[in-house]
Amino acid sequence: MNPLHHLSDGVLFGAAYYYEYHRAEDRLGRRLEKDLDLMVEAGFSVIRVGESVWSTWEPENGRFDLDWLQPVLDGAHERGIKVVLGTPTYAVPMWLARLYPEINVVREDGAAMGWGARQEIDYTHPAFLFHAERVIRAVTTRYAGHPAVVGFQVDNEPGNEIFYNRQVFERFVDHLRGTYGTVERINEEWGLTYWSHRLSSWADLWTPSGNAQPQYALAWRRFQAQLTTDFIGWQADVVREYAREDQFVTTCISYERPTVQDDALTRELDVTAGNPYYRMRDHLTLPPNVETDQAWMTTGTWSLYATADRMYSSKQAPFLVTETNAQAIGGPWLNEPAYDGQWRQAAWALVSRGATMIEYWHWHTLPYGTETYWGGILPHSLEPGRVYRQIAELGAELRAAGPAVANLTPDADVALVWSNPSKWSLAEFPQLGGGAGPDPRGWHRVFDSFYRGAFDAGLQARLVHDAQLTGGSPEDAAREQPVLVAAGVTIADDDWLQWLERYAAAGGHLVLGIRTGYEDEEARARTERKPAHLSTAAGVFYDEFASIDAPLPVHGTGGFDVPAEALADAHATSWVDGLQVLDADPLVEYEHPHFGRWPAVTTRAHGAGRVTTVGTVPDPALARAVLDWAVRHSGAAVRTAVGAAAGADGATGADAPTTTSGAAASGGGPAWRPQAPSQTVTGARNPAGGRVRFVHSWSWEPSTFVLPGAVRDLVSGEELAAGAELVLGAWDVRVLLEA
Repeated sequence: MNPLHHLSDGVLFGAAYYYEYHRAEDRLGRRLEKDLDLMVEAGFSVIRVGESVWSTWEPENGRFDLDWLQPVLDGAHERGIKVVLGTPTYAVPMWLARLYPEINVVREDGAAMGWGARQEIDYTHPAFLFHAERVIRAVTTRYAGHPAVVGFQVDNEPGNEIFYNRQVFERFVDHLRGTYGTVERINEEWGLTYWSHRLSSWADLWTPSGNAQPQYALAWRRFQAQLTTDFIGWQADVVREYAREDQFVTTCISYERPTVQDDALTRELDVTAGNPYYRMRDHLTLPPNVETDQAWMTTGTWSLYATADRMYSSKQAPFLVTETNAQAIGGPWLNEPAYDGQWRQAAWALVSRGATMIEYWHWHTLPYGTETYWGGILPHSLEPGRVYRQIAELGAELRAAGPAVANLTPDADVALVWSNPSKWSLAEFPQLGGGAGPDPRGWHRVFDSFYRGAFDAGLQARLVHDAQLTGGSPEDAAREQPVLVAAGVTIADDDWLQWLERYAAAGGHLVLGIRTGYEDEEARARTERKPAHLSTAAGVFYDEFASIDAPLPVHGTGGFDVPAEALADAHATSWVDGLQVLDADPLVEYEHPHFGRWPAVTTRAHGAGRVTTVGTVPDPALARAVLDWAVRHSGAAVRTAVGAAAGADGATGADAPTTTSGAAASGGGPAWRPQAPSQTVTGARNPAGGRVRFVHSWSWEPSTFVLPGAVRDLVSGEELAAGAELVLGAWDVRVLLEA
């Protein structure tokens, strides 16, 4: 039986539920029954339980208390609520910390992390693994057969710490021996002649806390990520010994954790799951009126979509949201519960990009502990209020929409490459500055600039991992994804770069950004002209680059057919590659007495496709203009135009090419693209082949949207004809199925 069959009945909806966190006086009453009944009234179909309380499951070494969860599962099952059961290995009991102090994480400065929080353990240590396996087996043996349990979450938000423990370092040395074989080879591959670092034996290898070599740093980060992947895969294997065929296994990914390589980690799991946390209220306004830096909790409507697209990219498949904002998220100094309507907006945005479960963190706001003010659906009083009512309205909408919005494959106008190795390398040895010094989030700045540019242009994006990209042929990729952005991919081997060249030759429009093709897989600067293996196809090269202190204004050339106002406030930021033109066409130029000698953006036809090179980190206005131009000058756009012309001459609909998401209808009609500055318009295919459209208005101000085609409103059931005008209120969203 398919372990994901539960995800086909409609979007699962619920919250993390910790009955054990209620105060004793509440547990003595009928709190459990009241909680579950309120969940049913709110349209809940799933809860997540058990992952945070090892010391409750095993109060003392070898003494288990497993029966306390039974009433929760029984009560859920009686009400038709499914359960995701967690293993508690991310938060160890204090008796285990006392017995084995050596399992405590050692940080880069050589000091033990200490106890009193969570995720303080080196989860490669044999003592920890022995006890972890024992509690996993105890819990799964007890409850795998319960009819309420539809899946398991192993651990929680893994990869929070980089382990500098001595036993981990010794494993690293063994790993290097297996990878390189001899010290002579690692001396050569890492260039250890530099600063007299050549090894005479493996015992000479220095510890990572004192390292200053980029090749070592990248190998260390890759190794740490493999430890996390192996740990989650090991847990999944243990759980699968007891899980039924109809139960899935996953983990909750926090994507900013330093040792998570999500594409590798999720190969060990049945489905991706994670926790998109985001700033609410004015931070969701379009056009944006509040700008702050990104972190584990993202800021801006564009970044909410980017997080969802990243979750989809892990397995290139629909995913579960195991945690997201119920109310205020963060410390007590940051309380930003949403405006009315924003919960449903955010949830439908996640669903539109492939979420097939929406689970809030968490059901009730805790009366004690570190996260006392991380607000739940119920407040501290445990009485339903505004948050509960808003989420219950969303639950009713999801029930009404049913299977039509589950397991969606989101549309995409643009694909953007995500590279974890490049992210790690640019974090350890930053190339971009920020404030008073180097910016360890430089990878994100480069990537985010292009993602946001696509978003601001009203385009839909798909993220694809560097390793996933070359799993198929470049010819197929050029047909399926006609615009591909590879920016900031500094860690890449020859085969990968040559694949990009073949993608463009096959008809794809390749957009290159800074640093791509500069270093090889060992983080060594390449000796070829940059961008390596792509210079001829791009028609440009550079051998000089510069950081810049202030944004540079830019202007378009005659070949850049975008409205002049699109570049009125456009700037190059952070970086300039000194692009020297071989036979490319300049599109955008710097307005500066020195940097003006080089173009900012160039393009060149290559084979059946095109390579466009962006020699800077574009600000939102410049990135929007470039990606809008790139999509209009892609092979797909040309094929659509030709098909529209053929259709005008009598071609049948089957003969005429179609676009997947937002292209304008032939004859100048409206498109499935935003029609007001406050709007987003996204689309997706469901497993039955239906196309679902999501029209959002992220503002206090009402807006209107003229329908490009006939649809049925999946919430109200109303049938609407092409040309009808939707009226969207403050913080509104409509979910539509094309007729």
